[in-house]
Amino acid sequence: MTQNDRPATTPVAIVFGGSSGIGAETARRFAAAGHRVAIVGSRPRTEVEGLMAEVPDGLYLQADLSLTGSPASVVEAVLTAWGRVDAVVYSAGATVRIPHSDLTAVTDEVWERILLMNLRVPWRVIQAVEPALRKSGDGSITIVGALAGVDVGGSSIPYAVSKAAVHHMCKLLGGVLGPEIRINAVAPGLIDTPWTEGWDALRSTVVKTAPLARTGTPRDVADVVLGFASSRYVTGQVVVVDGGLSLVP
Repeated sequence: MTQNDRPATTPVAIVFGGSSGIGAETARRFAAAGHRVAIVGSRPRTEVEGLMAEVPDGLYLQADLSLTGSPASVVEAVLTAWGRVDAVVYSAGATVRIPHSDLTAVTDEVWERILLMNLRVPWRVIQAVEPALRKSGDGSITIVGALAGVDVGGSSIPYAVSKAAVHHMCKLLGGVLGPEIRINAVAPGLIDTPWTEGWDALRSTVVKTAPLARTGTPRDVADVVLGFASSRYVTGQVVVVDGGLSLVP
């Protein structure tokens, strides 16, 4: 069955930042659950052919999400292709590793880039997709936050602050987007993705400390994202996925 053969009622998911890591696994899971899936990433299509082969009839949209009108253009392209949007996942973002004690290294440019990608862009995505999700009547938005936004830690202070802010934004929006739209956040701990390659010392610490004695996988996070999409009585929540690390004093 091709995308054109599917019924108009087939649900549609958009995964921003879906070309690798957590986003890519989330896209695979939505496809396996029967969704049409639009994957949004900054990489050219030639670099994601392997992923697209795992997402039957998927749509890949290369986009620079830092541009103001980019999220709206993505939503318009998906509506043109499939006429609806039912689930949105924001898994894009930015970080930089700066010791929390090194205040000098945190320049205005660092703050601006991280706040743009981790807070302002997801806000633009939500603004752009709200009408389509309201029309769906059972819309779901999931923002990939971070354990750093819940507890003390993270790759840098700007990163942790941006994630705390986006978590709170989800709580606030949970109070106003219903009943047609639910919005939640997932807050992963250390997940094995391309971003965390080479973080061996931290990985060793997590394995020794976390009650579940391992680091996380993209599938661990995607499980929660898919759960949010199907949990019709949950909104405005932040769920930590960290193997219990934050429970350890």
